[in-house]
Amino acid sequence: QVQLVESGGGLVQAGGSLRLSCQASGSTLTFNIMAWYRQAPGKQRDFVGLITSGSTTAYASSVKGRFILSRDNAKNTLYLQMNNLRPEDTAVYYCQARATPWGDIWGQGTQVTVSS
Repeated sequence: QVQLVESGGGLVQAGGSLRLSCQASGSTLTFNIMAWYRQAPGKQRDFVGLITSGSTTAYASSVKGRFILSRDNAKNTLYLQMNNLRPEDTAVYYCQARATPWGDIWGQGTQVTVSS
């Protein structure tokens, strides 16, 4: 069974940084597109950014210039470096592997809380 497990969330002050990781297990495939989403309390799940297997990236305008996606294909791991965090970045962050042979796969999420 293919699983995605996020880690690295926590509590940080505004202006600080966090690095999230998403480890894929149960498959040796390199997923072409992996993405991060986030969901704040009472709000819909929003796109944060994506990265292809060739390391092409795309970001939501709200995080562009502050967040950086990267991946280690050999380790089947996705990263999200979050800098200059703001209280409005507070959310549960979810990792996604898109259009895999098993469909879209989601992780369980990791909480990020930014205090003002």
